[in-house]
Amino acid sequence: MNEESDRVFEEILEYLRQARGFDFTGYKRSSLKRRVVKQMNSRNIDSFEAYLDYLQVHQEEFLPLFNTILINVTSFFRDADAWNFLRQQALSRIIADKSEPSPIRVWCAGCASGEEAYSLAIILADILGLERFRQQVKIYATDVDEDALAQARTASYSAEKLEPIETEIRERFFEPLGERYIFRSDLRRAVIFGRHDLVQDAPISRLDLLVCRNTLMYFNAETQAKILSRFHFALNDSGLLFLGKAEMLLTHANLFSPINLQYRIFRRVKTGKRRDRSILIPNSFANNANDLSRYVQLRELALNSVATAFIVIDINGNLSLANTTARSMFGLNFIDIGRPLQDLEISYRPLELRSHLDKVYQERQKVTVNDVVRQLPNDDFQYLDVEFCLLQNESGEILGTSVTFADTTRYHQLQEELQQANQELETANEELQSSNEELETTNEELQSTNEELETTNEELQSTNEELETTNEELQSTNEELETMNEELQSTNEELQTINDELRLRTTELNQTNAFLGSILGSLQAGVVVVDRQFNILSWNDEAENLWGLRADEVRNKSVLGLDIGLPVAQLREPILDCLNEDKKSEDITLQAINRRGKSFQCRISFNLLIGFQQERQGVILMMEVIETNN
Repeated sequence: MNEESDRVFEEILEYLRQARGFDFTGYKRSSLKRRVVKQMNSRNIDSFEAYLDYLQVHQEEFLPLFNTILINVTSFFRDADAWNFLRQQALSRIIADKSEPSPIRVWCAGCASGEEAYSLAIILADILGLERFRQQVKIYATDVDEDALAQARTASYSAEKLEPIETEIRERFFEPLGERYIFRSDLRRAVIFGRHDLVQDAPISRLDLLVCRNTLMYFNAETQAKILSRFHFALNDSGLLFLGKAEMLLTHANLFSPINLQYRIFRRVKTGKRRDRSILIPNSFANNANDLSRYVQLRELALNSVATAFIVIDINGNLSLANTTARSMFGLNFIDIGRPLQDLEISYRPLELRSHLDKVYQERQKVTVNDVVRQLPNDDFQYLDVEFCLLQNESGEILGTSVTFADTTRYHQLQEELQQANQELETANEELQSSNEELETTNEELQSTNEELETTNEELQSTNEELETTNEELQSTNEELETMNEELQSTNEELQTINDELRLRTTELNQTNAFLGSILGSLQAGVVVVDRQFNILSWNDEAENLWGLRADEVRNKSVLGLDIGLPVAQLREPILDCLNEDKKSEDITLQAINRRGKSFQCRISFNLLIGFQQERQGVILMMEVIETNN
């Protein structure tokens, strides 16, 4: 595709993001374009420009497009050997670290129609026992496809879907309902389904096991790295990651180390820096007033624990906040919170705050005043760096200004001590100068050795980069092949469904033809059906008995051209009248001679042949013998 086509394709992705909140910009372009082109072909559209116009006009097109892009190919215990290893080796480590009251938290990301989430529930319930499973286990199953989630929530599957499950397991965990099987309701409560976008939404946290199989391969390398970083954040220090067979993580060894690379099971790599969970706290406390109160108290205690004096002035010039250090330093009380700043001593001592606040609001940038001198009650002096920061919300609305008073007294003292020390060091530097000259010779020799080592290191680095590039190309090719395989599987399932429908319709059509043939054969009158061009469509047995011609001899021939004992030329006008006028039926009587040479009166009825859409398709002629003349 040319650059213009690529540009319009990106416009389609941006339109999907703005109109429906689906962000596909992180997906691999090759597989994404194939899926979109497939949907375009089903609408007989041959360009991205035309399809973008079609999407903007036909809002109902979003659903079939998303169903085409989001390939929901999954099954129970897909890749059985990997599931067996997970059950026998990996899960035992998680369960061994859990005492009975402690929850076991599992996230199944990209769960599609739910088979893998229920596979996890079956394994854990089988290992833990039903009672302990109900008390300890929570399985969070997420996907971006609402239709797939709706199917997963029903927990209803056909017998064909349950074929990978052993009969004994199926009988224990599924209840038959008609022609389908329902996952046990008492265990179903442990599986929680919800919509979640791996690219945009915050991850579920404190997990013991994260299952995301054959989902990462649809994203480009940058988006994969972003998602894996979130997975690393979501897992506990001993948590495990279970991926699909096309996903290797060879370039993310800083986040995950393999337990079994063949089955794609990885352990979270511990990092020295503690993960920051604060961005998740408001959501987790949203439905619990006690927790929310404790969260507010926690924030207040954290603010008061800061050793730096800190106050907040709102846009109306009132004191909105002051931490413990600020209240102690400037003699503020809780009753001062909410009072106008101009009524408080801090507004002009140790420096004039209001003029600097005006400057912050005018320039809309941070203002810092260094080395502000404050005299203490004991006649000592304190040095402060005062920083004014504008406070704005996400929409750019100014809410107020924060003022931070950083105590730099110790810094000034150290500066004086440093100045004195520098004088002493100058003397020592002269003594060291002579020693430096001796070291220069040694340094030159070391420099030569270092250059040789650097040359060797560069050669090794170049070789390593070549190997890494080759590995990434192989990984990308493997992911692409796996994607195409799942697309082919999805297409095969669609074709199977269409084939079943055609087989059913063929059976119905054969039954209908047999039914009509029985009716025509039972009539004691000759029945001839002609189309609008007078060509014969049907010729029953009684017509064959009257005129001596078989059905295969006259089919698709003009009735007006038959050489039989009936004056067929006189049929033209009644047939045309029946086709062109409002008459639905008409009768005439003609003198005729049957195939045995006997003369008789033949009454012919003309009835209109009406099509499926009420169109006039032809005429039905019924020929009855009234009187036979010897």
